[in-house]
Amino acid sequence: MELKETAALMDSDDYQDRFRAEYYQTVIRYGKLMGMLEKWDKGELGFVPDCPREIYNIQAKAMADYIAVLHVRARMECIEV
Repeated sequence: MELKETAALMDSDDYQDRFRAEYYQTVIRYGKLMGMLEKWDKGELGFVPDCPREIYNIQAKAMADYIAVLHVRARMECIEV
């Protein structure tokens, strides 16, 4: 799934669809960040990041924690993600 594919869910009147969009978008962005960090570790990035690696590590952890919270909420609210 790509971010643009979540647009219709974001615009839905159904809160479960909007929740799914939020979950999917966060998972997609987290995956892209982790892909960038993998390339960084391998020396394969096509640019030099402006921020130190530790900032990206903090962001990745926060995103992983947020995904975990959304997953728990989805289970509690019976929303299939």
